[in-house]
Amino acid sequence: MKKDKFEGYVKKETMYMVIGVALLVGFLSGVVFTVFKAPGGDSASSPQVSQNQSGGHDLSVAEKQVADTPNDPEAWTHLGNAYFDSDQPKKAIKAYTKSLELAPGNPNVLTDLGVMYRRSGEPDKALASFDKAIAASPTHEQSRLNKGVVLMFDKQDQAAAFKAWEELLAMNPMVKIPNGQLLKDFMQELQKNSQ
Repeated sequence: MKKDKFEGYVKKETMYMVIGVALLVGFLSGVVFTVFKAPGGDSASSPQVSQNQSGGHDLSVAEKQVADTPNDPEAWTHLGNAYFDSDQPKKAIKAYTKSLELAPGNPNVLTDLGVMYRRSGEPDKALASFDKAIAASPTHEQSRLNKGVVLMFDKQDQAAAFKAWEELLAMNPMVKIPNGQLLKDFMQELQKNSQ
């Protein structure tokens, strides 16, 4: 039996397909990482996944502030932001929830709460929090962007994600994702790569 001299090699077409899939996975992973780790920016032109503009809250200062003024919703929000920054989502959820008990309906706090629910592996609670933020402020861009992210990447529901993002684009067609790319261009890439 004669052995093929190319036995053990991969066909060129197969290699292109593997490279294409690897690039797509890398791109999507990079987008997700960028969306969730991007620093704060101008919310009118570059909505972030979070409203958290903490700039590095000092946890001990925030805890003391809550101890000194336990009925101050801003103190609880500050504490939630400190936990957010230190990647302690369960504690951030408690602090944001307390802030909302004292001052209900703050869309920024509801958005950060939703992000923390997502980080805790609770996408349904994240979506509920984003919906509350949208109900409190129908033009709130971050909550709409985040809702689409959770629908797309956690719930694997591209149609619902695109619907959320299309509602956002109807308000502001120039919305950018945290890496600076226009949301509409990102959506086109996702759609092209899913075909």
